[in-house]
Amino acid sequence: MFEILTTDQMYEADRRTIEGGIPGDVLMQNAGRAVFEEIIRHWSPRSVSVLCGPGNNGGDGFAIAKLLRDEGWSVRLGLMGDVADLKGDAALHAARWEGATELLSPALVVGADLVVDCIFGAGLARAITGDIAELVTTINSSPCSVVAVDVPSGVDGNTGMVLGVAVKADLTVTFCRAKPGHYLLPGRLMCGELAVRDIGITDQTVLDIAPACWRNDPVLWRAGIHWPGLEGHKYHRGHLLAFGGATMTGATRLVARAARRSGVGLLTIVADAQALPIYASDAPGNMTAPMSAFDALVNDCRHNAFVIGPGFGVGDDTRALVLKLLHLCRATVLDADALTSFAEDPSTLCFAVQGPTVLTPHEGEFARLFPDITGDKLCRARAAAKRCSATVLIKGADTVIAAP
Repeated sequence: MFEILTTDQMYEADRRTIEGGIPGDVLMQNAGRAVFEEIIRHWSPRSVSVLCGPGNNGGDGFAIAKLLRDEGWSVRLGLMGDVADLKGDAALHAARWEGATELLSPALVVGADLVVDCIFGAGLARAITGDIAELVTTINSSPCSVVAVDVPSGVDGNTGMVLGVAVKADLTVTFCRAKPGHYLLPGRLMCGELAVRDIGITDQTVLDIAPACWRNDPVLWRAGIHWPGLEGHKYHRGHLLAFGGATMTGATRLVARAARRSGVGLLTIVADAQALPIYASDAPGNMTAPMSAFDALVNDCRHNAFVIGPGFGVGDDTRALVLKLLHLCRATVLDADALTSFAEDPSTLCFAVQGPTVLTPHEGEFARLFPDITGDKLCRARAAAKRCSATVLIKGADTVIAAP
């Protein structure tokens, strides 16, 4: 379940499932039961207010409210709008609710021990304003626990952006697969704990939709690592040249540790001669070589991967070295100063990429390299990867990796 679905893809998964024979009201009942089960797993019976919007997210709320009430919980239900205006499956579940339906207002939050947010789902495309914004503010300032259904109201399911204001949940329950907004900031901060629950949509249905985004997990890439074998030797796993700075040595030493831990066969740190004792003393696995040997080192075809940039220094010399490395068409990772050195002329960097290349900017470095690429983090990473024909990794608490 590592696939991440956009809101449109999730709607399509619902549609195909209904077309395949599972009625929409059954999917809604399954969603309601999934949230109900998460609630009773996390909390003992208490007073709960279920806040329902005018769409299917609100229909989920009616199903949740009925299940909680049947279990003996004290339940109040508030609806945005009139019950008579509900359509389809939401109307069916509203008709099954036997309790009172109040007008959605901040009064429902006051005195509640638990609030269930079913106001807006992941497809919200407008900012929350007015009375609903006031309600969200009341929820966020209340001491009660909060469960969000699908996504916290006010969070864009595709981008994680907050549309005006957003509910800050302790637990978010979503269905089938997570959405980008569950993992991208600031949406991730609003979700609290995330539970992804099955409601009857098959794995094959998800695969048929052809998702283009995945949550990173070792299961996805572990098999691609060249693990040491009994009959193998170090050159089977590559020889990395890591180019380090003369004074800011920490970042390259961390690169070396990461390379060794991931199974590199041989590692040589290349730096100014006066810095080599620092690199050599960091770990016995660090071989070192002076920068004066650059040409001989890179022309040795046994050196089949390069990392340059961390603590290396910004300037024309760095640019020239990067271009030489890219011309060799070997696996190359460009980070930090190697990227910033092209801030005035990023097109030169993109045109120079020929072999397998990874760019690893943080947000500031990305903005310097790609000032014209805007939008959410996923879209920006994909656009930059396509432009440079390189893998682009935008670093952060919500790191995104995009292939060309």
